[in-house]
Amino acid sequence: MKIEIPGKTAIITGSSAGLGWGSAAALAAAGSTVVLTGRYAEKLQAAKERLLQAVPGASVRLHVADLTTAAGCSSLVEAEPSCDILVNSLAKNWTPKDFFNTPDEEWETSFQASVMPGVRCTRGYLRQMMDRGWGRVLFLSSVEAVHVNPDSLDYAFTRAAVLNLSRGLAKIAGASGVTVNSMLIGVTMTEGTESVLRAMLPTPDTDLYTFGAAAVKQRYPTSVDGRVHTVEEVTNLVVYLCSELSSAMTGGTFRVDGGIVENLV
Repeated sequence: MKIEIPGKTAIITGSSAGLGWGSAAALAAAGSTVVLTGRYAEKLQAAKERLLQAVPGASVRLHVADLTTAAGCSSLVEAEPSCDILVNSLAKNWTPKDFFNTPDEEWETSFQASVMPGVRCTRGYLRQMMDRGWGRVLFLSSVEAVHVNPDSLDYAFTRAAVLNLSRGLAKIAGASGVTVNSMLIGVTMTEGTESVLRAMLPTPDTDLYTFGAAAVKQRYPTSVDGRVHTVEEVTNLVVYLCSELSSAMTGGTFRVDGGIVENLV
């Protein structure tokens, strides 16, 4: 089934690479105009060129801003005043760290990079979506939000925070026609994940996905499929949750984690 989302403007935060870029490419393929955001003009331009190669003829705009700051988020809303779909993808990457040696500054940086962009950008666009009677707000989170490992608690804290933010915003949107949801994402072969796995390979010719599967089972023994997922497997759900087909789904947290999370509901 091919999902079409024509005539909509989708703004994706943190979309020069990773799942942000993947979400933008998937939404562009569905017919939406996409706005890529990031701090660095050269990286954004490269991301646009790569997206146009993947989706020839796509409608793509760029906005260069540091969305970890209030000024950066304000500049985005000013430059792109209309938004139908907001994908809050921007987050500080997971890095292992010892709790006792993680200073306050690290916690503050994680919060400002991974929670506040979603707060500020949604505040900038939600009311207009509600006034129009249609909109989609989506937060990309991680299984670390509920399957907490102690080696990076500041990361897990921010991933859990956006789940609560998403649920509360859904209640604010109510029956307006705007849905607000979040996603629990497992281990995905983004550029960052690939870099981490390659640095761990025992030999250069070791298959990356095979090695990744072993790493998944070690860190997440509850994983049902026990493997690393492709970006496309994750962004398939992004497109569905941003489409007309998901109109009865709001206030939810949807898993694309290979069965890591044990809870039934």
